Amino acid sequence: MPNINLTPADLLARVGQNQIKFIDLQFTDVVGVVKNVTIPSSELADALENGIWFDGSSIEGFARIAESDMHLRPDVSTFAIVPWLKGDEATARLICNVFTPDGQPFLGDPRAVLIRTIEAAAEMGFTFNTGPELEFFLLKPGANGSLMPPVPQDMASYFDVPTDGASGLRRQMANTLAAFGIEVEAMHHEVANGQHEIDFRYSNALRTADNAVTFRIAMKMIAQLNGLYATFMPKPIRGIAGSGMHVHQSLAYTATGQNAFADSGDPHGLSKIAKQFVAGQLAHARGMCAVLAPLVNSYKRLVAGYEAPVYISWARINRSALIRVPRASGTDSTRLEIRCPDPSCNPYLAIAVMLAAGLDGIRRELPAPEATEEDLYALDIERRARLDVLPGSLEDALDELEKDEVIRAALGAHICDRFISAKRLEWEDFRLDVTPWELNKYLSNF
Repeated sequence: MPNINLTPADLLARVGQNQIKFIDLQFTDVVGVVKNVTIPSSELADALENGIWFDGSSIEGFARIAESDMHLRPDVSTFAIVPWLKGDEATARLICNVFTPDGQPFLGDPRAVLIRTIEAAAEMGFTFNTGPELEFFLLKPGANGSLMPPVPQDMASYFDVPTDGASGLRRQMANTLAAFGIEVEAMHHEVANGQHEIDFRYSNALRTADNAVTFRIAMKMIAQLNGLYATFMPKPIRGIAGSGMHVHQSLAYTATGQNAFADSGDPHGLSKIAKQFVAGQLAHARGMCAVLAPLVNSYKRLVAGYEAPVYISWARINRSALIRVPRASGTDSTRLEIRCPDPSCNPYLAIAVMLAAGLDGIRRELPAPEATEEDLYALDIERRARLDVLPGSLEDALDELEKDEVIRAALGAHICDRFISAKRLEWEDFRLDVTPWELNKYLSNF
């Protein structure tokens, strides 16, 4: 469970009781890579009171040389003991917020972007709750440690009972997540060979973003300790399903805790607020896609035929839709599932732009289009042509992001400009590369 009521004094006492020797202070850069600075536990009291200084000019998308000094302030509620480090290496983890030298939240801190968007929702009377479902592949490294070509750890498929120890490995992963205060609800094999999913408990948006970041670190470490490699790359192998990060989401009225998306009298079980939220996300789907699916490789997943969305639509039973309304056991569990994000995204930025898009729909009272319950890939060409589609490449997605004022404002000029710049460079590097596909296709023929 999160340490919501933990005070600095409680934290210091817990560190002493557990004989913690080191503290990992963590945050993410703009593209979602976790950064870490480790201090001896003897320095923790000073870090809690005064923070830790670091050079932001060396971090992707953070600051220029002339404004490099940055300040980390640990969030006490994120305290967790790292389960794989014991004895003389016993270590605890704290996630930090980043501040400028004058004590202001740093505009380039992705966690601050999410906090700012959550506060905007609070001003409208809402609390945003989310539940990301992160899929990942377990790969077997070659004898020399190489991951090329990628070899799945098993040959199982959806909900199969693995016969090679993967089930036990998932249980080991679940125990590791529990040590970080992440409550696992279900775990199973996914559609593709070597592909797995572990779902954790629905909670407030900041907590689930923290958990998603921790999840990726923990899964990679446990896989490594078992001689495997966990990858959150969206589409590591051609011809099989890619990995998504479907995000379940709902708004609650802050004053009452009541689910703002629920209306038992509606055919879809959705309130007017929920449908406006859907309309906002559909309106900004193309603009936020670069943040939700941020790699060149992401757009190898967002294609027809592999249970990933292509068309900008919503429905209850249609798993080819961008936004789905899952069956709810009661009004408290009414929610929306957005299916285009993938697990390579920065969870703080992804959840922030999803919330900003939905809130824009509520503010403008946008009407939701008709639900599309048919299999979208089975529609005739004329009907499909009337549906908008997600961007087909990272380059297209970045073009759409640059045009979307709501999503740009949610990110803030600092992060938006640096994110686009970094991703433009990534696209250009890809565009200039001569791939094995091209060599196999053309070298001997021309």
